[in-house]
This record gives sequence, structure tokens and C-alpha cells, in this order.
Amino acid sequence: MPLKSIVVAACYFLLLGLMNAPAWADVPANGSTTAPVVNAQFRIAPVSDAWRASVPRDADAATAAYLNRLSPAIVARADAYFEGGYWLQLWNFLTGLVISTLLLAGRRSARLRDWAARVGRRAFLRDALYGGAYALASFVLSFPLTVYQGFVREHAYGMATQGFAPWFGEQLIGLALSMLLGGFAIAALYAAIRRAGAQWWIWGTSVTVSLLVIMLLIGPVLIDPLFNDYKPVENPEVKTAVLALARADGVPVDNIYEFDASRQTTRISANVSGIFGSAAVRLNDNLLRRTSLPEIRAVMGHELGHYVLNHIYKMIAEFTLLIAAAFLFAQWAMRRLLQTHGQALGLHGVADVASLPLLAAVFSVFLFLATPVTNTLVRTQEIEADRFGLNLAREPHGAAEAFLKLTEYRKPSPGPLEEWIFFDHPSTRFRIHDAMRWREAMGSP
Repeated sequence: MPLKSIVVAACYFLLLGLMNAPAWADVPANGSTTAPVVNAQFRIAPVSDAWRASVPRDADAATAAYLNRLSPAIVARADAYFEGGYWLQLWNFLTGLVISTLLLAGRRSARLRDWAARVGRRAFLRDALYGGAYALASFVLSFPLTVYQGFVREHAYGMATQGFAPWFGEQLIGLALSMLLGGFAIAALYAAIRRAGAQWWIWGTSVTVSLLVIMLLIGPVLIDPLFNDYKPVENPEVKTAVLALARADGVPVDNIYEFDASRQTTRISANVSGIFGSAAVRLNDNLLRRTSLPEIRAVMGHELGHYVLNHIYKMIAEFTLLIAAAFLFAQWAMRRLLQTHGQALGLHGVADVASLPLLAAVFSVFLFLATPVTNTLVRTQEIEADRFGLNLAREPHGAAEAFLKLTEYRKPSPGPLEEWIFFDHPSTRFRIHDAMRWREAMGSP
């Protein structure tokens, strides 16, 4: 389950007025969009069962044997792609601040609020209209960067499969959802802030977490099908293997599903979604086409681990504390900023929806500085799920092969500090070493 993607995206969606600034996107380190597309020199050569049987028993030596299959061209490409993400985090952060500045300057946000008040009349409808308009403005102002990071660059690295028209169509669907659901979320948030008085940061945290849970409930059912088609997996061998893993740990499913991610990307992925006793096991078609059964078993052992280990609930609890800290920081910062600049900007206090761009800027500063914390929270759970998957699927070679494929978009061997700051998943080297250490300890072939 892509926990960071779900939780952090929802936090931005609900709190920052949909500034279109995903912290996990990336660009080439040199800012170029001319990186080579995927071809034979960037593909990892397959190996035989005899090669796997010959891999040394020692975990360090076995890890080196796997990593040696990565050619210098593959490593250079992966490093350039992933290191570029460090820069794009900064560009997205700065873009968000620029958007907030443009909306606040010249009392534009205050005028937008006044327009919404004339049309909506009631406070909740006024704030919902403002939230929808704010989402539209953010979409338009950040669109050049969105095109670059989501379309131009993905095609430059050979990871995207869509033409511009279908890609743009999906962006418009996302915009419509942002305006509708985001408008409601902003209205609910400011309704709570108005009623809370000096304790608005506590109520803001409560409403945000509640909306996050709602998003986790409706996302897999109502939103995901707008972008991909889901159908039961037809391959009986894969279906039987994955259902056996699920039933072995009491995951309440009677079928597994595949979705057509290949219409958008070449990446492999899977997830086990569900909350409050529900569960859905879903594999993308790239995983089914590009990996072997041992790899699929290893990947799904990992994904089932997230569910069995209650990672979604733990992540909600952890991010509740993080969101509370962010709101507490926002209370301190907003008080001072509004005292100094509120009148000049036409803002009537923190409960005024026109102050949303200012709140978004303050919140984004906190989350940007907290990036190592959020990455560490997610990375820790990914390590736990890896180890759960090894004990469930018992496929160390399958796991290692799958981790090698993830090198397409993840730097394989970062430094320790680099991994702590920038990686929301363990590095390829770390994950393969974990699998080989399990193999050595368990005496597995």
C-alpha cells in the first residue's frame, strides 16, 4: 500500500488548498528533460535458476552479486532520475509559496472571498465556493510545472505511456474532484475553525484527520475507478497463489483484481487497500506482465504485510500527531503574520477563508522541513512489510528480483544521510541485503 502517497496527498489535499505539490515527485538533477528513453541498455538482464542457485550464501556477497547485474548505464540513469527528485521537492515547495503570494497580493484572496460571499450568502457555501476557486487557481498557476514533472519528464525517461490528450483529460478529472471535494473540505475546516476560537488548531487537526479517514474509505471505491479499470485476475496460478497468502494471514478477501496501469506508466505496483474490516487486493498489469510468480508472491507478501500489521491505522495515528504539530506551528505563525500583514491583505483573522493561502504557505513550510520525519515514518513501515513478506512468501530471490526492477525509478545505493532525508522507501541495496540475510539465516536455496 503506498501509505505516504495516500496520507501526504490527503494532507495536502485537505490542508493546502490543493497546491499540486506532491513531495515525492522528481526531475533530473541537472534540470534537463533529455534523459535517454528506456531501451535495451537500460534493461536488467534476466538470469536462470542456475544463476540464483549459485549466489553465495553470505548475505553481503549475495547482495553484491545482485547489484552487479546493474550496468553503469542503468545506475547512472536511476541516480539522475531519483536525485532530480530532491530538486523537484524544492521547486514544488517554492511554487506553492509563489501561488500563495500571488493570491494574497493586491487583496486578490479577499476579493475572491467577497465574490464567494455574494454568490453563496451562507458561510459554508461561501467557503466551499472559495475552496473550489482556489483549487482552480492553484491548478492553473502550477500547470507548467505539472506538465514538466508529470508528462514531459516521465516520457523523457520512458516511464509514461499516455499521449498528451488522455493525460490532460485525467488532469481535468483530478481538477474537477479537487474543486468539488476540496471545496467541501475547506468549508468543513473553516466551519470548525470559526467555532473553536483560540483552540482552533485542535479542531483543525480533528477535522483534517476525519476527512483523511473519509478519503481512505471512498478513494478505492469511488475515485480510483475514474482513472483505471479494475477486473478480477484471470491467471489461475497467480490468483491461487495470492489468495493462499491472504488466507494464511486472515485477510478477508475472496478475489484479487488487476488494473490497467499500463495505460499510464511502465512502473510495477500493487496494493492491499481497506479499512474497518474491508480489504481489496489489487495488482497492476505491469506487475503481472513483467514479473515471475515468485516475484509476484514476494510483492504481495509485502503488500499483505501492510494490512496485517495495521500500518494504515498506525500511520493515521502518527500523522495525527504530525498534523497537530503543524497546526500548532500554524497557530503561532498565523497570529504574528496576521497582526503584521492581515489588515493590508484584507484578511479578518484566522477564521477568514481568505487567509487560506497564508495558512497553506505556513503549513507547507512545516511539512517541507518535516520531510525527513515523514519519510522515516513511511520507510520504517516499508521495512517491516518487507520482512513480513519474506516470512510469509518465503521468496528471497523473488523479492530481490522485484527490488532490482524498482531501480528504474529509485537510486539503488544512496549514502546513509541521503537515504534518511530523501527516501520514503528503503534503497535497493538495503532491501536486497535484507532478503539475502533472511535467505542466509533460514538456509533457503
